[in-house]
Amino acid sequence: MKFFIDTANLAQIKEAADFGILDGVTTNPSLMAKEGIKGQDAILQHYKDICAIVDGPVSAEVISTDFKGMVEEGLKLAELHENIVVKVPMIKDGIKAIKYFSDNEIKTNCTLVFSAGQAILAAKAGATMVSPFIGRIDDGSWDGVQLIEQIVNIYNAQGFMTEVLAASIRNPLHIVRCAEVGADICTCPLSSILGLLNHPLTDIGLAKFLEDAKNL
Repeated sequence: MKFFIDTANLAQIKEAADFGILDGVTTNPSLMAKEGIKGQDAILQHYKDICAIVDGPVSAEVISTDFKGMVEEGLKLAELHENIVVKVPMIKDGIKAIKYFSDNEIKTNCTLVFSAGQAILAAKAGATMVSPFIGRIDDGSWDGVQLIEQIVNIYNAQGFMTEVLAASIRNPLHIVRCAEVGADICTCPLSSILGLLNHPLTDIGLAKFLEDAKNL
């Protein structure tokens, strides 16, 4: 399973890249605003800055909700760097835009997916990736990982090549469970990835090794 970091913070992206396990980045207007990135020119430059750090896909989200606007924005984003993946919302015109981008060999990430039916539509349109938001599904008292498993099974049965990108991951356990059910990618804050390092027995074992080393 590939690890993407979900942020617009360049320092965190560089830290994840230096850690040696970063495969890509996802971001969105909310994350850009959190970093104080405002204005079209500044946003486009920030995407370029991210691509300079990451040797992998970088999802860049369109703002428009109509077909023409999404296509125009997506073409501009795709021109920024070869690693850009155009992030398109799961709406009717979004599916049309994904089909257009697919026909023109532009990679896409279909975002805001909350059902298997939506995932089927995205794959039929040729989406490169589909992003089910498992944390938000959990917030509604459903099982987000169960949706990941359902989509993975459908894609395998139908031969769809679209990658399943588990999004809205809230903790390290989400990552492990998504890996178990066959997600191709997970995207999450760096803290969730680093949380995979933690286990009390590791801490106890290391302390014992270091204590024994002092007695050699």
